[in-house]
Amino acid sequence: MNIVGFVMVGTNDLGKSKKFYDAILVHLGLKKVTITERYIGYGHSDGDLAVKFYITKPHDKKNASVGNGTMIALSAESKEAVNKFHKTALEIGAIDEGAPGERSDGNYYAYVRDPDGNKIAARFVLSK
Repeated sequence: MNIVGFVMVGTNDLGKSKKFYDAILVHLGLKKVTITERYIGYGHSDGDLAVKFYITKPHDKKNASVGNGTMIALSAESKEAVNKFHKTALEIGAIDEGAPGERSDGNYYAYVRDPDGNKIAARFVLSK
């Protein structure tokens, strides 16, 4: 059983977030599978279309905000996918939180902040 059922980040501008995540999540093998007025869900394009990642307007209708120390790491299939994720994110307005490279745990990561300030990472496992 997986430890995480799905991940959800808040947004104050669903349209802007949609453009951002559509552009970067394709590099991680994710595509839009659910769209409503309040949220968009992304699933893996390998056939498992269960939603794994959501962008959403907060349920309480207050402004979305980021958590201090909160980060979401999404799996990538290769170092090249991590590189593309990072490059695309920066090209469309993300804030760099860490260039692609090997980190202390021996895996390959890149870190960005999305338009709402959420910290998102892409990770490729180098040693299995």
